[in-house]
Amino acid sequence: MKKNVCLYFQVHQPTRLRLYRFFDIGKDSHYYDDFANRTILRRVATKCYLPMNELLLAQIKACKGKFKVSFSITGTVLEQFDRYAPEVIDSFKALLDTGCVELLCETYNHSLAALKNGIELSNQVEKQKLALKNYFGVEPQVFRNTELIYSDDIGADLYGMGFKTVLTEGAKHIMGWRSPNFVYSNDKEPRQKLLLRNYTFSDDIAFRFSNKGWEEWPLTADKFVKWLVEADGEVINLFMDYETFGEHQDAECGIFDFMKALPAAVLATRELSFVTPSEAARKLKPVSTLEVPQPISWADEERDVTAWLGNELQQDSFNKLYDLVEKLSIIDDPVLWADFGHLQESDHFYYMCTKYFSDGDVHKYFNPYDTPYEAFINYMNVLSDFIIRVNEAYATKN
Repeated sequence: MKKNVCLYFQVHQPTRLRLYRFFDIGKDSHYYDDFANRTILRRVATKCYLPMNELLLAQIKACKGKFKVSFSITGTVLEQFDRYAPEVIDSFKALLDTGCVELLCETYNHSLAALKNGIELSNQVEKQKLALKNYFGVEPQVFRNTELIYSDDIGADLYGMGFKTVLTEGAKHIMGWRSPNFVYSNDKEPRQKLLLRNYTFSDDIAFRFSNKGWEEWPLTADKFVKWLVEADGEVINLFMDYETFGEHQDAECGIFDFMKALPAAVLATRELSFVTPSEAARKLKPVSTLEVPQPISWADEERDVTAWLGNELQQDSFNKLYDLVEKLSIIDDPVLWADFGHLQESDHFYYMCTKYFSDGDVHKYFNPYDTPYEAFINYMNVLSDFIIRVNEAYATKN
């Protein structure tokens, strides 16, 4: 039986907050940096989304449908596509029309709701499903939580929402001696299948590709495919940010040439084939259950949730935000719900991370603030104004 290669890309851009000063609280409730959001979205569309979609479309046609990929596209970035680059949506539609692309579900606002509030998680999942239906006419069958965050309990919640297959990280501290290159099942809900990211192969592309100090540099498609052929298991899951291509890794480093050559190199082996997550789940049976009592993710060396909730700044702002859920449910105002969604985006908490050493460099690259403390202060100023609005609206309801 052929070994399967499952390619998945996360597509997301946060709604960036403007510089919001203490004296703005209670006076100005426009929180977003519209100029930065438009500028960055247009830049990434030009450098990554449009050329990569064109490249993938050409390769799907050249491989006559044997090359397959999957995406999750957050509701947050869909809003920005709609506003600033509608041609990107059209390019994703062209990919979907091939029948070789699967869209996965996730939280609409790329949030951490799964760690705090099951009701809000369900709300965001339903909103995301509706968005995918409206934009692309699809109903997702597979779930990929924000940053691959997963635990037994989260998986069980998702199974209750109808998701029988979930993507997550093949974290070393969870796997032990076991390989991520097999299908596993949820320890609490054995009928739910788990596809685990092979972080070594994924990070060879996402992080190490342009590193000239890496002992395997330069990475060619033929060399990479040789590694895949030699690997154990039944399915090799290559999961990464879509912005890897052209944004995190510049076109000059050869990342587009690599991806252009990869499909044909894989298919030429006759030992490998491409599958979507749904196909992998249908074809393969779990080899065992996987016990994940505490949440894992694909972030940092720890592969846990400390990138977002590892310090008191993050925990304080996170808890204050979710303390508003009950009042917001009573008020049920669409404008407040929309702002609440954008304030939930995991990126805001990521900016407050105080990690250093190897992971610190990664955090710094993605951070528009000079320090985590500036990120915290700016976010808390915005949240303070939002709390005032919520309390005022709640008072009028009672």
